[in-house]
Amino acid sequence: MVRFQIRAERSYTVKKILTYITILLSTGHSQFDLYPVTDFFGGGIGYSPMYINVEKFPATDLLKSLGLNSNQFDTPFVVHGGEGFAHMTGKWRIGSYAGVGSSSISTVTNVQLYVDTGEPGYQDETKVPYDGNFNPSIEAKITIALGAASIEYVMPVFQDLEISAGAMMGLGRLNLSIDQYAANPKWGEMFDFSYGSKEWEVNADGTDSTLMYYYAVDDTGTPIAGFNAANAPGVMSDLSGTFFNFQPYVAVKWQLLDRVGLRISAGFNKGTIGQGRWKLNSRYLIGDSEEYTLRGVTFRTMLYLGL
Repeated sequence: MVRFQIRAERSYTVKKILTYITILLSTGHSQFDLYPVTDFFGGGIGYSPMYINVEKFPATDLLKSLGLNSNQFDTPFVVHGGEGFAHMTGKWRIGSYAGVGSSSISTVTNVQLYVDTGEPGYQDETKVPYDGNFNPSIEAKITIALGAASIEYVMPVFQDLEISAGAMMGLGRLNLSIDQYAANPKWGEMFDFSYGSKEWEVNADGTDSTLMYYYAVDDTGTPIAGFNAANAPGVMSDLSGTFFNFQPYVAVKWQLLDRVGLRISAGFNKGTIGQGRWKLNSRYLIGDSEEYTLRGVTFRTMLYLGL
C-alpha cells in the first residue's frame, strides 16, 4: 500500500514537471513566433529621409575657379521624401519613393577697380580696392530630386521583424544653379542717401537747419543731364541634367505597434548624366558639358503607418 502511494506521488510529480515545461515552451513560442507561412498582405507609408554620402559633386574644379569650395556642400547630402510599400504576393514586396533635397555654398568677392583701356580683361592696369556698400557675391546651389519604384524579397525573422533585399530604380534630376548678384549690404549704410551725399546746412537766419541732398551729374548746363543709381545686375545660370537612378539596398523592418513601424535601409546609389546632356535653364543643351555620376553610400530611415 505504501509502495503504491509513493509511485502515485512520483507519477503526479512527473506530470506536473511536464506540464510546466509545456507551458514554458508554449509561452516562448508565442513570444517569438516565426513569420506565418501563408501569404501576408499589408503595406505602409511614411516620411523617409535619404542620406547620400556623395563621392564627388559636379564641376568641382570650375566652382573652385569662382572661389567656391565644393567641400562645404552638405555631407551627407539629405533628400527629404516619402516612401510607400505593399506586399504583392508571397514574400515579394513592391514600393515607391519620391524626394528632393538641396544644399548651397557662397562667397563674397574681393573686388578691385581699374580703368578700362579697351584691352580684354585685366592687364596690370592701375587698380584701387572697391569699398562700396554692396559687395558682389557668388552662390552655388545643388538640388537633387529622385523618383523611383522598388521591388524586394522579404526574409522574415520573427513575427514583427523582417530583413529584405531589393533594388530601387527610377529617374533623377540634378540642378546646379550659379547666382552672381550684388548682396551683403551693411546695416549702417542702409540709411544713407542712395543717389549721392547729404548734409545738414544751417539756414541763413541761423534758427534752423535744412537737410540737403547732393546729386552728381555729368553736366550742370541746360538741359541738366539725368542721373541713375547704377546697381550691378544679377546673373543666374541654372544647369540641370536628368539621369536613370539605380540603388540596390538591404532593409530591416520592425513593427513597433499594431499600425506603426520602423524601417531602416542601407545601399549604394548610382546615376549618370552623360557628356553633353546638361541643359542651360532647362532649355539649351551644353555640347561640351562634362559627364557626371552621382554615386555614394545611402542610408534611409522610415517611420511608417501600416502593417
